[in-house]
Amino acid sequence: MNEENISQLLSTFPIFKDLQQEEIEKVVKISFSRTFIKGSHVFLQEDPLENVYFIYKGRIKIYKSELNGKEQIVSILKEGDMFPHVGFFRKGNYPAFSEVLDNAELVVVPIEQFEQILIENPKLCIRIFNILGSKIVDLQERLQVQLLNNTHDQVIKLLIRISKTHGEHIQGDTYALKVAFSNSELASMIGLTRETISRTLSKLRKAKVIHVDEHGHLYFSIQDLVDNLENL
Repeated sequence: MNEENISQLLSTFPIFKDLQQEEIEKVVKISFSRTFIKGSHVFLQEDPLENVYFIYKGRIKIYKSELNGKEQIVSILKEGDMFPHVGFFRKGNYPAFSEVLDNAELVVVPIEQFEQILIENPKLCIRIFNILGSKIVDLQERLQVQLLNNTHDQVIKLLIRISKTHGEHIQGDTYALKVAFSNSELASMIGLTRETISRTLSKLRKAKVIHVDEHGHLYFSIQDLVDNLENL
């Protein structure tokens, strides 16, 4: 990917939207592209924190690994997302693993040089902090869901949450979830077992709250999910 391609790509990201071309070019000058194959890692937990990445193609799973080997998925990112969401204006290590779920092409921006651009561009700096702030709110809401809800409601709220980031809007409040998430991946997102996810999804299918087509795609109405919550 040449500088022109990187410039066009970065211009599509919300944080760079409405910036003057010369401002974007400053980021382009320090950027480069890299291709990662499915199953590889962009970085490992505790690797030195050196770069921020923008996804042009593919999906990336961000997860933490406990001492007993148990995996906790933090997020699954897609085209148009950036990661990690930590590391600006601090030294340290990557707090999680980043695994490539589909062959991916990423734009890589060295954090140290990017920080200097942020210092020189308050508008861009504010957008970065707004993104970080929204991530903090999202993590707080997810923790609250785990603490205050039973497993049935946790699964329903997970479906609602990922419909906003990975779902395809059909009409009204109906969404299709066509991205392939295994029961193990869904379980790792909210700290449940694969069996609990499977049992809850089966219960929702029998109640006709969610529908599965011949391709394994999930279809559901947000209101139907909300109405099926046991603790409103």
